[in-house]
Amino acid sequence: MNTASRALVHRAIFRTPALALLLLLCGSARADDWARFLGPTHNAVSRETKLLHEWPSGGPAVVWEYPKGVGYACPAIAGGRVVLFHRVEEDEVADCLDARTGKRLWTHRYAAPYRARFGDRPSTRASPVIAEGRVFTYGVAGMLHCLDLASGKVVWKRDFAVEPGLAPAFFGTGATPLVLGKQLIHNVGASDGTCVIALDTATGRELWSAKHEWGASYASPVPATIHGRECVLVFAGGQSRPPTGGLLTLDATTGEILNATSHRAEMAESVSASSPVVADGKRGLVFVSEAYGSGGAMIGIAPDFSATRPWRTDALGVYWMTPIVKDGCVFGVDGLNQRLAALVCLEASTGKQLWRDELGGKFQRASLLVADGAVLCLGENGDLAWLDLSPKGAVVKAHAQLFNAPETWTAPALSNGLLYVSQNEQGAGGTKPRVICYDLRAP
Repeated sequence: MNTASRALVHRAIFRTPALALLLLLCGSARADDWARFLGPTHNAVSRETKLLHEWPSGGPAVVWEYPKGVGYACPAIAGGRVVLFHRVEEDEVADCLDARTGKRLWTHRYAAPYRARFGDRPSTRASPVIAEGRVFTYGVAGMLHCLDLASGKVVWKRDFAVEPGLAPAFFGTGATPLVLGKQLIHNVGASDGTCVIALDTATGRELWSAKHEWGASYASPVPATIHGRECVLVFAGGQSRPPTGGLLTLDATTGEILNATSHRAEMAESVSASSPVVADGKRGLVFVSEAYGSGGAMIGIAPDFSATRPWRTDALGVYWMTPIVKDGCVFGVDGLNQRLAALVCLEASTGKQLWRDELGGKFQRASLLVADGAVLCLGENGDLAWLDLSPKGAVVKAHAQLFNAPETWTAPALSNGLLYVSQNEQGAGGTKPRVICYDLRAP
């Protein structure tokens, strides 16, 4: 077909509105907000398309960067705004930035003195959540704030350290709250035995609470439809002797505890920080894991909400990262020690280890994010890679060291083709802690 003929066909097609719309939709990239830790699908799976899969040796182009204080909270992005939550000296700070430029639009700052155990700095761990024009932040000492996204003004606040009072914790509070409809659901771990609480997002008023002996972990609650019922999955378990904890399955509307399945390391000084992963909601399969000794387990929830443990494994003990499920497999990084970390693939139906790749030697402990037909991998020293993960193995398709700094433990966020990476410590060459926005939009 010559140029003139192609032009005639093009004009004919675009005179037909339905065909024109279809072609435009097929040719455009899909974009999403990333309004919460683990993204819009609550499992580190992005629906974005047409991303950049190759880059120069230095990595994707930097759009902007913004200095940050202490903390591991993941940025939240919605409506063209980015919210960071970090600590500056004795204050906890929420900064709202323009997603295109990194320019600060507003800041909310309040005093939050706190001293963590084991010599750790009082770092923010819970990520901000954006929903319906509001921002929710939960600080290390138990202060929960609801802010107006447009202005940063306080809509309401709760101090859980005062009411209902918090049980002791190793490193302060750290689980990101779950906003589900008009409810903010949180693994609060209160001293009065309240394990999970739900608040009205508009007012902060308590809607329901679930009492259980298991305290607050560092794993964030996730929603799930289990056998057609709307549920919330909480991998609970705080500081206690003897150590207790496991997977709680709650009715999302009432807070009724439908099932409690134990899964916790025998070591008292252990934490559960990896969020539960729904492997198959129709069959009631949920994967949980921790790195202090009990490893990983697939929990099978029956239609009557009784539970079994189809399999358990020592091959995948996950620290703070959240595994991903794709192609009938569970993929995650095994290892409490960064030098011994390895990327592991398990068959989801049996728990059989299909392969174990010492990619850990390069990326060590790493966060995984599924996007555009591949997997982004962010290593804990600042390495970024595109991986092709399958039941047959792992292939590095692109790699760059963005910076060289330890404790790059914050999960990356992806929104509208922009990748947000947090450098949490000073790096080689004197680079300071910062959030960096990279351009992953394909030409």
